[in-house]
Amino acid sequence: MKDISQTPPAPSAKRSMGIKMIGILLASLIMLTLIWRSQNTGTNTKNPEIGAIQVLSTVVSQNDVLVKLSANGTVSAQQTVDVRPQISATMKMVHIREGQFVNKGDKLFTLDARTENANLNKAEAQLVKSHADLLNAERNLKRQHELFQQKFISQSALDIAQNQVDGLRGQFGFDKATVQANRVMQSFSEIYAPISGRTGVIPVYPGSLVQPNSAVIGSLIQPSSAILVSITQIDPINISFTLPERELATLQQAFTKGEISVSAELDLIGGKTQYGKLLFIDNTIDVASGSIRLKAEFPNAERHLWPGMFVTVTLAPRKLKDAITVPVQAVQTGPESKFLYIIEENNKVRILPISVRLIQDKLAIIEGAKPGIRVVLEGAQNLRPGSIVTETGNSKNANESLIQSVSNASNKTN
Repeated sequence: MKDISQTPPAPSAKRSMGIKMIGILLASLIMLTLIWRSQNTGTNTKNPEIGAIQVLSTVVSQNDVLVKLSANGTVSAQQTVDVRPQISATMKMVHIREGQFVNKGDKLFTLDARTENANLNKAEAQLVKSHADLLNAERNLKRQHELFQQKFISQSALDIAQNQVDGLRGQFGFDKATVQANRVMQSFSEIYAPISGRTGVIPVYPGSLVQPNSAVIGSLIQPSSAILVSITQIDPINISFTLPERELATLQQAFTKGEISVSAELDLIGGKTQYGKLLFIDNTIDVASGSIRLKAEFPNAERHLWPGMFVTVTLAPRKLKDAITVPVQAVQTGPESKFLYIIEENNKVRILPISVRLIQDKLAIIEGAKPGIRVVLEGAQNLRPGSIVTETGNSKNANESLIQSVSNASNKTN
């Protein structure tokens, strides 16, 4: 009987077993994937903020807002005085320097007054002679009265003595006035500052001949305005500017109630804001530009303002009572109107159409919204009506912060 030998399994059987194992592994992997997805889906259902759009919000506020008006202004001196000589004389001494600040009453120039002194001495001597003649004539008149009463002289002799006294009295008055006139002429030799301010160019030097109707140009005397120096008042100083005529009624009403505070921003690096008050409203409106001219006065002890300087002027003549405000960046522009994204209780947003009355100081004064509602401040570019949002960062009420800063600036101005 022959031995029966065992033969190994065929290659096709091994292949079929490998395929079954791969199938089992794939099924297990698919099952695990489905379980993971179902768990994540449950988590998303429980926490709806996952996938929400991050925004920063603020609250619509209601406050009193000062309406500010801005314009470009030009600094101008309140007064500028040109100092001229009143007599023809040689310049004896110059007591000031160009660009020097002087006070009212400071001595500026001294002229050679020898001629005026001589004329004054002559007039005073003539006055003494006239006075002596008058006293002698009065004594003679007294004697004539006594003789007339004793019937020793006639009435005509008494009249002659009286006429002589009257004539000498007139001569004495004339000579007295001449002395006063010469004293005035002598006083013109000392020239004093009529106002406080800063001096300009001085075209004369000691030894220069000055005349009332001439000026020194180089080494020649030319008929001109004979300005020895000009003095410009610096403190206080004015700023002139214009506003549209539609603001005239508001300005007049506020001006009659009291002072209108005005601030000026200097177009300089590190320039400080200056504060003053409205001084003048012109009596006519410029028909060409439809604007009204105004002038404000500013204290200028530190001399930050200078005549001819350009500044930006701001004033607030009226106030909006209980105005509805939001930061201007919260206002969105749609195809038909402006709107806000309102955040509802379920963190969904919806559109609220509004109208904007005024924008100033990064603040929008609006109509169509109620105070207290929360609106989107930042991140609105990613939103659609019905989007779910979540707060990110510090959601401090930026609207109230803006209003507080504007209020502080207004209080400082006032």
